[in-house]
Formats: sequence, structure tokens, C-alpha cells
Amino acid sequence: MRTFVLMMTVCLVTSLMLLPHAFARELSNYELLERITKLEDQLAEQSDKSTPESLLGSWAERITLSGLIEAEAGYEKIDFDDPAQDDDDSSDITLATVELGVDVAITKYVGGSVLLLWEEGEGKVDVDEAFILLDGEDDLPMFLRAGKIYLPFGDFSSNMISDPLTLELGEISESALEIGFEDAGFYGSVYIFNGDIDEEGKDSHIDNFGAKLGYTLEQNDFTMDAGVCYINNLIDSDGWGDTFEEMVADAGDNGDTLELRDYVDGFGAHIVIGVAGFTLIGEYVGAMDDPEYLVNGVKTTGDAISTWNTEVGYTFEAAGKEITVGLAYQGSDDAAEFLPESRYLGVVSSGIMEYTTLSLEYLHDKYENDDEVDVITAQLAIEF
Repeated sequence: MRTFVLMMTVCLVTSLMLLPHAFARELSNYELLERITKLEDQLAEQSDKSTPESLLGSWAERITLSGLIEAEAGYEKIDFDDPAQDDDDSSDITLATVELGVDVAITKYVGGSVLLLWEEGEGKVDVDEAFILLDGEDDLPMFLRAGKIYLPFGDFSSNMISDPLTLELGEISESALEIGFEDAGFYGSVYIFNGDIDEEGKDSHIDNFGAKLGYTLEQNDFTMDAGVCYINNLIDSDGWGDTFEEMVADAGDNGDTLELRDYVDGFGAHIVIGVAGFTLIGEYVGAMDDPEYLVNGVKTTGDAISTWNTEVGYTFEAAGKEITVGLAYQGSDDAAEFLPESRYLGVVSSGIMEYTTLSLEYLHDKYENDDEVDVITAQLAIEF
């Protein structure tokens, strides 16, 4: 009996010693299962976060990329009116234009845009445009743009490869502040900026301004866009401004001084009509006054330069491809050798593949001094 009690006591003590280990093993297994479950959830969550959409979040839907690449092959012949000057001809293949744009919609009312531009011969990438946009959307049909922009002066619509003469005279890229509206087909804006060309004796200030007003209409197969614009110094345009600065530099090389006495007002008007596949374009851009200069302090009057563009284009489908043919007559007055007195153009372009266009253009220029230029250009372009 004593032996039996002793054996039972030993068994009981042994059981009590092993019992905590048994419960501890069951608790560890439960915790392990719980931890594995949590780990699987964490891995799944991290996997979701590693996708591009989750990394960018809603920004993926707010950013838009766009671009343009133009490669050109051309032949040019220059026939000088002066018999003592030899005629010239040349040909080349160039990567004419590369553009990359980024548009971002930060909120419903706030956005921004950046456009980078590289052109053959420039040798560097420029910030062509970069601005902040505040837009009232449907709540208020008004907007504000601030930054480097192409001023809303001129329209410059064209089916041609070459820029119209109206653009060569009137295009202006500046850092500016613009306030405008669009409502019920009407649109317009006013803007202020500090131009590169200042009046004689004046300091550099925000004293340049302009305005644009227009109307658009879309009705069945008929579209129309007509408008007018004004700027208080057309000589500040990219084309005329560069020419004036070259004149100033040449005067300085000769020991003379050349200054702009007063700003030269500029005016533009355009109409673009689309009907049954046809596009009709008419535009005028010109100075409203004769420019006045000071040469060595003496007042001299120049000529008010003006340009125009008339164009007709027709778009149709053939063999499943969209084809556009166009003819244009352009001209200028009192531009001397800055711009041709007359320009004739013809173009044929086709969308050979999606986002891909092949174009062929013929251009003939005649200047006031009777020099003539003929240019044939083939262009392959992709736009996305």
C-alpha cells in the first residue's frame, strides 16, 4: 500500500510538471497560426501597394503625357535677282522637331503644363511653355494662366508643313499673366507681360499688354472660329524682335545707336470655316502704326509690316486612309527681306498609320528685291 501511494505521488508530480509544457505548446501553436495569418495579410497588402497604380495613387489619373516627333527631308533652291550673285541650292535630312508635354490636374480647379522643345539647329532643349492654370470649370467660365506661354495674339491655323507668314510676324512667347473666359461659344482674354523690346529711355517694367476676343460655332457638319486680337507692341514678337535686335547690333558695330522711340500697336483677325470636309482659312496680322526709331538720337520712321494667309484644304478617305490636300497664298507688305512679299504653297498629307502622318509640301517665295526661293519638303511625323 505504501508502495502504491508512493507510485501515485510520483505520477501526480510528474503530470503536474508536464501539464504547463502541454498548455504552453498549445498556446504557441495558436499564436503561430495567428501570426502566420497576420503575415499573409501584410504580404498581400504590400503586394497591392507595390503595383504602379497603388504607388502613384490617384496621380496616375491626373497626369497626361503627350509628344511630337517630326523628321524632314528637304530640297531648297535660291534664285538671286542680282546676276552677280550665284544661285544656290541645297538638300538635307533633319530631325526638325521634338516636343514632350506634361499636363497635370492637381485638383478640379488647379492644373499645370510643361512643354519641352528641341529643334534642329538650336542645339539644346528649351522650356517652350510652363504655366499654372486656375480654371473655374463649369462653376465659373473663367480661367487664369501664369507662366511662360504663347500669347493669345493671332490664330495661325494651317494645313501646311511650313509656318504661315502671319505666325512668322506675330508669334510671341513671353512670361505673362492672362485672365480669360469661355462661355456659350464666346471666348476672350486679356494679358500683361514685360517684353524684351523697351522704348528709348524707359526702364524694364510690366508695361506690355494685349487682348483677344472670338466666337466658335459647331452645328452638324459646319464649324466656325472667328476672332480679333490686339497687342501694344508687335515689335516684341519673336520674329520682328529678333530682326530689330540684329539691326541694333549692326548699328553698334558701325559705331551708331538704334533705339525704338515708341511701341508699335499690332492687330490681328482670323476666320476658320469647316464644312463637308473643306477647311477655309483667312488671317491678317500687322502693325497699326509706322515704327519710329532714333538713329544716333535722330528720329527716323520705318514701315508698318503686315502679313496675311488665305488657305483652302480638303480632307477625305481613300483606301482606308485619311488624306488632306491644301493650297495657300500668303503675303506681306513692307517687310523688305525679313519676309517674302508673296508665298505659294501646296501640300498633300496622309495618316499612313495610327498617330503617324506623311506629308509632302511645295513652297515658292518671292521677295521685294525679286529674289525667289523654291522648297520641297517631305515630313514624317508621329504625335501621341
